[in-house]
Amino acid sequence: MYQCLNFANPAIMAITTLEEFYSQTSTLIPEGINKEIGHFNIFKIDEMIAHTKKKGTMPYNRRAYYKISMISGRNKAEYADKVIDIEKNALLFATPKIPYNYLPQDDKQSGFFCIFTDEFLIPAKSGVVLDDLPLFQPGGYPIFQLSDAEVEDITYIFKKMYKELVSAYAYKYDLLRNYVLELIHYGQKLQPAAVLYPSHTASARVSSLFIELLERQFPIDSPHQKLRLRTAKDYAERLAVHVNHLNKVLKENTGKTTTDIIASRIIQEAKILLRQTDWNISEIAYSLGFEQVAHFSNFFRKQTSLAPIAFRS
Repeated sequence: MYQCLNFANPAIMAITTLEEFYSQTSTLIPEGINKEIGHFNIFKIDEMIAHTKKKGTMPYNRRAYYKISMISGRNKAEYADKVIDIEKNALLFATPKIPYNYLPQDDKQSGFFCIFTDEFLIPAKSGVVLDDLPLFQPGGYPIFQLSDAEVEDITYIFKKMYKELVSAYAYKYDLLRNYVLELIHYGQKLQPAAVLYPSHTASARVSSLFIELLERQFPIDSPHQKLRLRTAKDYAERLAVHVNHLNKVLKENTGKTTTDIIASRIIQEAKILLRQTDWNISEIAYSLGFEQVAHFSNFFRKQTSLAPIAFRS
């Protein structure tokens, strides 16, 4: 039985690294994979299922690599706040930014998937910045239902990858980059077909994902480190939802607004930095996303009734 995580639980979701991905299977990293050019590999889904050490689960979490899958079989795919019913065949694009999984609904699973790091498609080699592409930007539906003809086209690309990876051709990674880009462009020309399931499931998942994104910003380890996501709008864009929807979901699930939750976590970190480091107030303000010390001081005083310097002393 395939199960997913309880998304109402705000616990931090794990990040699956490449090393952890391989450790979960009996598949060895093929010889010739040069990590200096980034990592790439391709798998057949039925063979991967047979070699997976831990049967029956595919956790809803974030991977530290990109993944393109062509899956044949009945599935439910979960991506950010979207749950999509796949009746037969689908093409899925996954980014390290957003957790996902898919839940097989039958035992007849087949197809291919490839994994690769962003270094593999560095602009100097491919001319492409992955996160600039529509498929990997917030707000899209990176899961596509496929016709039999489209399955045939995509299978042909994956088979070319599979054959090239084990070849002795000196420039095979240049070819493999081209095949990956061919898959990406094929997907961008498809129209997504998304069938959303009940909103309360998506709502719990958005709340869990928001907490994961928030906590990922911390701890602040250096005065040169700066929060990347600072406002409710920042988080909404990363989660591919409207800021009003995010606020509504969090209010329903936590009783607090998005801004209140962010502010509470920033204050918690500010207190730690004030008490446990020797950074000056300006450095702490910068690391927490405040361009001016006065803005940080006013924010801290509003939340705690104390000035930062008073709290430190």
